[in-house]
Amino acid sequence: MERHKLLQKQIRKYVDLDEVNLDGLEDFLTAINNSYASFDRDKKITEHAFEVSEREYQEVMDNLKKENELKIASIEKVKQTLIELDSRNAPFLRESEDLIEIIDFLQEQVHIKNELETTLIAAKDNAEKAALAKSNFLSVMSHEIRTPLNAIIGNIHILKQEPHLPSQEDFIDILQVSAFNLLSLVNDVLDFSKIEEGKVNFVKKPISLKNIAETVKATNKFKASEHENEIIVNVSEDIPAVLLGDDVRLNQVLNNLMSNALKFTHNGNVYLDVSLDRIEQTKVFVNFSVKDSGIGIKEESIEKIFERFTQADSNTTREFGGSGLGLTIIKKLLNLQDSEIYVESEFGKGARFYFTLAFSNLKKEDETKIISGNSDIEYPLDGKSVLLVEDVKFNVLVAQRMIQAWGMTVDLAENGQIAVDKAAENTYDVILMDLQMPVMDGFTATKNIRKMGVETSIVALTASVSVDSQTEVTKCGMNDYLTKPFNPKDLKRALQRAIYNE
Repeated sequence: MERHKLLQKQIRKYVDLDEVNLDGLEDFLTAINNSYASFDRDKKITEHAFEVSEREYQEVMDNLKKENELKIASIEKVKQTLIELDSRNAPFLRESEDLIEIIDFLQEQVHIKNELETTLIAAKDNAEKAALAKSNFLSVMSHEIRTPLNAIIGNIHILKQEPHLPSQEDFIDILQVSAFNLLSLVNDVLDFSKIEEGKVNFVKKPISLKNIAETVKATNKFKASEHENEIIVNVSEDIPAVLLGDDVRLNQVLNNLMSNALKFTHNGNVYLDVSLDRIEQTKVFVNFSVKDSGIGIKEESIEKIFERFTQADSNTTREFGGSGLGLTIIKKLLNLQDSEIYVESEFGKGARFYFTLAFSNLKKEDETKIISGNSDIEYPLDGKSVLLVEDVKFNVLVAQRMIQAWGMTVDLAENGQIAVDKAAENTYDVILMDLQMPVMDGFTATKNIRKMGVETSIVALTASVSVDSQTEVTKCGMNDYLTKPFNPKDLKRALQRAIYNE
């Protein structure tokens, strides 16, 4: 049997195996050898424990506990055997005190490792509690900020649609820009948190890159006029008309880059170019570029603009605003899709941000199924009925005003219990359900409505953007969800999808 090098050294020093013939000696040496080997293995496992993944961690801890229990019993047994042999004055244990010291050392290492395990487990528990507390805090803050923002942005949309004095136009525009800037800051913080927690999911659905590019231009039109800029969009004709990709995340990346470019450009142009890079079997690689003629970035600042909560210059936040998270989020979102963001800039002469993204190609027969944020398919809503379940009065007024403008009738319920009672007594074409309400929340109300056999489409109105909330929406029986604050177009499309099962 190949023995541990430390044990072999001790045998050569203290024991002449050729002169010793004692029953159980080989078993005793095997037990000692196993203890040495086990100690080495445990040492490596402990050193590696800090590097293993979260799923491996618990398994490692369980195995260590089992091994420790066996090891403690084994060491105690070996130590007791040594003492008994020493009392018999066995010739090969002339200096057994040294061997006992070795066993004592091994025993001490086991105790040290036990303490380390306890520390690791406590640290893991504290980390999990901190992560949960952070998630709960962000969820609450999301709800508390988005709820009044929903009323502010909703009322701004209504004001813009209704007759008003020409002198009031600028004030309404200022309100709208300010509200969306605040919403953008909130979204950046929440998105960054989700990315850090690994809770970002990408979907694949038919999208039109041409439509997305035009939507980005339309979305940023007012911001461009604010600084007297012009947005110029160019989409190559050789890009397939329909591709499979995540339009929400692509819109987020492009809107963030466009918003940044417009913010740092005055009396200039911002270009959005979309071109075909290459096609490989079922994959289509597309180049995206956002270029501006703005203030540019100093060479020494280019690297740090992608760091979280960091901007190119300490004066940037004061002069231009921003959270310092936008480019960090873009970089991380692209990294999660196996892509990378690059930047070219000359200080005082503008900047260009560009990246390449892979999409899945569609079959020719599927190209008619274009789904994008620019879809304007109209379905009649006149005469359709809605049960609006919402406890915040100013949100009720905003939603009610929007819905009635489309010729729909609105019935109101201020909490989940009233909604259940009304759903049992009346028939509606669609139910709009807030999630957080007194008496009974939207999740419980939806479950009770489904138990009654009511199959009416239920759309969640939620101020939370957490993945857990969105998952719970589906589990409890809701058909769709709309995130607050929402604009009239989004609400209208959600109602059309729900009523016409689109």
